[in-house]
Amino acid sequence: MPTSTPKPISSATGVAERSDAPIGGTGTRSSYHPAMATAAPASVTDVAGGLREVGYLPGESTALVSYLAMKLGKPILVEGPAGVGKTELAKALAKVLDRRLVRLQCYEGLDEAKALYEWNYRKQLLRIQAERQDTAWNDVHDDIFGEEFLLSRPLMDAITSEQPIVLLIDEIDKTDQEFEAMLLELLSDFQISIPELGLVEARSHPVVLLTSNNSRELTEALKRRCLYLWLDYPQLEHELEIVRLHVPDLGEIVARKLVEIVGMVRDLDLKKPPSIAESIDWARALLLLGAQDIDTTTFRETLSVIVKHRTDLDIVAERVGVKLGPAAGVSAPAAG
Repeated sequence: MPTSTPKPISSATGVAERSDAPIGGTGTRSSYHPAMATAAPASVTDVAGGLREVGYLPGESTALVSYLAMKLGKPILVEGPAGVGKTELAKALAKVLDRRLVRLQCYEGLDEAKALYEWNYRKQLLRIQAERQDTAWNDVHDDIFGEEFLLSRPLMDAITSEQPIVLLIDEIDKTDQEFEAMLLELLSDFQISIPELGLVEARSHPVVLLTSNNSRELTEALKRRCLYLWLDYPQLEHELEIVRLHVPDLGEIVARKLVEIVGMVRDLDLKKPPSIAESIDWARALLLLGAQDIDTTTFRETLSVIVKHRTDLDIVAERVGVKLGPAAGVSAPAAG
């Protein structure tokens, strides 16, 4: 442990993915208070309107929780099935707030060296070799455990950014409980403890979103520190509005039938139900093909846009295709 007081560290530049970027701040406790947030929407209505303007159509609870998170300075834990817009919410909020998005993509085995920081061991070794033979170890130790030898990772980049950012910790359920425990200090006090340097505290207050596909139960300690938002597949009219927003040239009949069919497909017991993004992809494909309706033939030809497993293809083609035939005035498809 160094005995000297750490020198102030200058702000980081560049994006979070740079592995050689220096950290951006350390030292005294931050004087930030949630009320100091700049350019934050003044109401839930403003949040909802801002999200719509950037192409994200929020539900009522989405806008409310986002507003409260900004005002209270608390992270948001967003859970729900894959493909319902959890990650897109973070991207949309970054646009609404005009902030840089820092994303930590979680995976099994992720540790603090990849998420927080690590020491540049090669550079430290070169410095040691360059020191005079008679230099005391304490002097060398204090020298090599300085800011220039610290490699910043996304969480450190978020904490030390001079400008407020949006921090996305994506798919937190893919990590283990030890990683969750490491996050608690960050989520509670927006600070990180580095044994060799001391306490690194936020220079600005990030808006933090953690997403989970609910593949495992998260710890109560993590949940206590967050506001909670559950996102599910949208209702028919809401999804129709989303499709219209992203594919405005698609005919009304085709758009409505598309979301009705997607709803039927999601009701089946599939390995992977179609996401909202796949509904939009299907709409774009139908527009390119000039489809005026979704009959059995069109459905079968474009089915792979929304269904991505071989066994699911057979189930959907048979069960939904049969329903499409009579409704569209065409003969029922042969069993596949």
